[in-house]
Order: sequence, then structure tokens, then C-alpha cells
Amino acid sequence: MRLLPAERFFAFVVVALALADAILIVAKGMAIDWLGYALPGAAALALIGGGQYYRMYRGEERIALALTASGLFILFTLVASVFNYLLLPVRTAPADGMLVQVDAMLGYNWPKAVSMVAEWPAVSRTLFYVYFSSLPQLVFVVLLLGFSGKANALWHFLLTGVLGVMGCIAIWFVFPTFGPSTLYTLSSDLLSKIELGVTPQYGEELLRLGRDGPTYISPANVLGLIGFPSFHTVMACMSAVFLARFRWVFPFAVALNTAMAPAILVHGGHHLSDVFGGIAMFVVAYLLARKVLERLSSPKSETRDAATLGQRP
Repeated sequence: MRLLPAERFFAFVVVALALADAILIVAKGMAIDWLGYALPGAAALALIGGGQYYRMYRGEERIALALTASGLFILFTLVASVFNYLLLPVRTAPADGMLVQVDAMLGYNWPKAVSMVAEWPAVSRTLFYVYFSSLPQLVFVVLLLGFSGKANALWHFLLTGVLGVMGCIAIWFVFPTFGPSTLYTLSSDLLSKIELGVTPQYGEELLRLGRDGPTYISPANVLGLIGFPSFHTVMACMSAVFLARFRWVFPFAVALNTAMAPAILVHGGHHLSDVFGGIAMFVVAYLLARKVLERLSSPKSETRDAATLGQRP
């Protein structure tokens, strides 16, 4: 197997998280949907294997980059989501009440925001689809950077995501929040006017998980646990910033991810503070990722990788 420096680093992170998952699963006696995780895990390993084939036997480095990155990305999302669930139940009371007060000082109120958007069905439906475009956008960026041969940008993108996820989980672990949807009861009349991404039932399940913890972890029913900082916001920033390299798609990325802010607030059931926290987390993760890549990429390896990709070092 021939992995590039950043790929080895990502693989190390995935293995480390998988080991942490295994230890916590045994310690907690947690029931796991092994088949549910085995299927996407096998697909991810197949992508990595395909990447190795194209790198070692076909000399198609761009295809190798895209396939390997996609496989590592899938594996990381699997082990990270399990790790997040294994941290439940939360050890301290959720701090959503405090963030509601902060939002109030900024003039924001979630039920009022939902009520306002509900009066515009077309806007509401558009924001609904925008909200659920985050993961497809990440996959698109990974494939576009990989097939374009932009190796350093691809590694920077993935490492920003890794650090962003781990940073969000760390903050959530010591400062747990689940969003305003767990605090407010929306009227049936209002709910009849808008199909929310995060429903009242979703909020109730978040509270139950925070209080009691899971008894069975499956990819079929994993929820987004983290309120502050909003990882949805981190993902939106990642897509917009890293697509700036492509003039033909960048304006669309900016428009889509600008609309992501109200989508996160309304359909994601987030505090306004969550969005600001997500922006701050992206900036920190982006800068740290750049520093890590500088350490991973020695002048010698940069020259070799550039030659492999047919690029100037």
C-alpha cells in the first residue's frame, strides 16, 4: 500500500478513533448494528483499494486521490459518529437556556424565526433542501479537488473537517447543548405550515439521549447531537472556501452556503450562537490544518508528490 503523508495521517486518525470506539463499546457493553456499519465500511475500503490500484498499477494519480480521499472520508464519518454517541449521556445539564439568553440579546428568537419563514412556503421548502445539501456538498468538493489533482487543497479540506469535528465534539462534551428545538413547544398550527428539518420529536429524542444515553447504535437512526458549535456551519464554510479555487462553481457555492445560515437556524433548530461558534471553529480548524500540513509536507515529499501529479512543486 502506498499512501501519501496526509493520507497516512488521516488513516491514523481513523484507526485511533476506531480503537477508542472499541474500548468504549466494550466498557459500556453497547449494542452496535455491526452489519449496518460493515456495509458502508466495506464500500469505503473498496474505494481506498481502488485508489491504490490506480496509483500503483495505472499511474492515474488524480483518480487515486479522489477514491482514497472518499474512502477515508466515509470511514472517518462512521467512527466519529459512533464516538460521539458513546459519549452519551451528557455529564452536565445542557446549556441551551444560557444560549437562548445570548440570542435574545442579539435580537434572535427561534420560534419567531420559524413563524416568519412559515409564512413563505417556497422559501421554507428551499431552505429545507439547502439544509440537507451539506453532506452532498462535501462529497462534491472531495471529488472535484481529487479529480482536479489539487492534492494539497484536498488534504487541507479533509484535515479541516477532521479538526472541526473533533473540536466540536470536545466543546460539546464539556458544554453540551442540543438547540432551541429542545426548549420550545411550537403550536400545531405553526407546524402545519412548515416541514422542519428538526422536528419536535427530534428534539425530544435528543433530550432523551442526553439524559439516558443510547442502548443501540446504528447508522440508520444516528442523529446530529451537537448544538454548539454548529458543525453544519463548519461544513458550509468548508464548501464555500475550498470551492473558491473554481470560478465556474464558486458563485453558486457562496449563494448556497449563504442561504445555509437561515437554513441552519430554522430547519436545523440551532441557536444563533451556534452559527457564530461554527464560524469560529472553522477558522481555527482551517488554520491548524494548514500548520499540520506544513509539518507533514517536507520539501522532498512535496517535490515527489508534485512530480507524481504532473504539477510544479
